Amino acid sequence: MKTSTIKELEQELGIRSPGELLELCLRLSKFKKENKELLTYLLFESYDEASYVEGIKRNIDNQFEEINRKSPYFFKKSIRKILNTTKKYARYSKQKQTEIDLLIYFCSKFENISPSIYRNKALHNLYTRQVEDIIKKVGLLHEDLQFDYQTELEKLHISGK
Repeated sequence: MKTSTIKELEQELGIRSPGELLELCLRLSKFKKENKELLTYLLFESYDEASYVEGIKRNIDNQFEEINRKSPYFFKKSIRKILNTTKKYARYSKQKQTEIDLLIYFCSKFENISPSIYRNKALHNLYTRQVEDIIKKVGLLHEDLQFDYQTELEKLHISGK
C-alpha cells in the first residue's frame, strides 16, 4: 500500500462530511496510543497550556522516582525513555515555549540525579546535547522570551561544563 502525502490527505479530508471525519478520528485513535494521546491533548488540554506543562512535569517527576538503578544499562535506558516521553509530549503542543520548558525541567532533574551523570560519559554527553538543543531553540524565540529563559539556561549551561 502506497502512503499518501500530507497534501493529498488534506485535500481528501476537505471533501469529507463532519460525520465521516468524526469516524476517521475515532478509528485513528484505536490503532495507536500516541494518536489517542494527541487527540486527548487537542480536545481537552490545548486550551490551558500551563496546566498541561505542569502535568507533564509531574509525570517527569514520577518517572525519575521510578528509575531502575540496579545497573548502569537500565539506568541509561530509563533516562532515555524519560527523554523520549518528554519530547513526545512537547511535540503534541507545537509551541516552542512548552518544548523549552519541558526540556529545561528534564535537564534540571537529570543533572541532580544520583548517581551523578558526570561519572558516566554517555549520560554526560546526553545531558550536554540536550542543553545545546535548548540553547538553539531559545535562539529562535523572540528577544523578550530569550531574555526570560537566559537565567534558567545559565544554570544548566554552567553546571553542564
